[in-house]
Amino acid sequence: MATALQKYLKQSATYKVFSQFLVVFADFLDTLGKIAQMGVHVVKAILKREIDGKELLAQCDRFGVSSLPITLSIVGMTSIIVASQVAHEMVKQGGGNFVGMLMTILIVREVGAIMSGFAITSMIGSSLASELATMRVTEQVDAIDVLGVDSVSYLFVPRVLSGMIMMPFVVILASVVGVLLGAVTSDMFAGLTYRAYFDSAGLGLYMKDLGVCLLKAASFGATISLISCTCGFYASGGAKGVGLATTKAVVWSFIAIVVLDMVFAVLFFF
Repeated sequence: MATALQKYLKQSATYKVFSQFLVVFADFLDTLGKIAQMGVHVVKAILKREIDGKELLAQCDRFGVSSLPITLSIVGMTSIIVASQVAHEMVKQGGGNFVGMLMTILIVREVGAIMSGFAITSMIGSSLASELATMRVTEQVDAIDVLGVDSVSYLFVPRVLSGMIMMPFVVILASVVGVLLGAVTSDMFAGLTYRAYFDSAGLGLYMKDLGVCLLKAASFGATISLISCTCGFYASGGAKGVGLATTKAVVWSFIAIVVLDMVFAVLFFF
């Protein structure tokens, strides 16, 4: 009787959903532990100055230059969408003189960093994960270890440092483009003059906002690189494993960006 009941329960939808939840939760804890472990290893390697300068420059070029077109496009289009709705309503309600201030604060505090993070994750993060995953499944990482080289320092440090260094520059450029396109859109959709827009653009913006924006961008860049490299580094199972590692890296990076953004908002703006 008991055996039949157990068999029936294991075939139920509730049991299958609960079992899948436990599997996902265990994978979550396992991945979180690996990311933390790799993060500690990277920090130690940086403190010991185990940095390949040539590889660092190559990764900086990849992270900062190659990602600019898609990053500027996404931030710019987001600014156009927001400005086309906000400017029209504010001008209609008599608040046209504050459109520039609102758009600048919104872009510098949130849109520039968040949308740049999503763009970088989609292009660079997925690339890092698939690259390291391919190296893992083709045993190139094992070959590096056999040669007596610390594979984590060799593969992780240049990529994490490049994300930390280049992400602030990417966010600055994206924010400038967003503010400028906000002005153009406000003029086209709401008839707001450029002078009125830019006269108010700096009214609510302080050095604190710029500092938090740069700090947030650096943390986003380092986090995206660390997560992507970790997911790729622990890949297994051939081509399917490469795909799963890439997917996991993108999903985890998106979640990390949102969580970090919430932490920055609570710490600096509440």
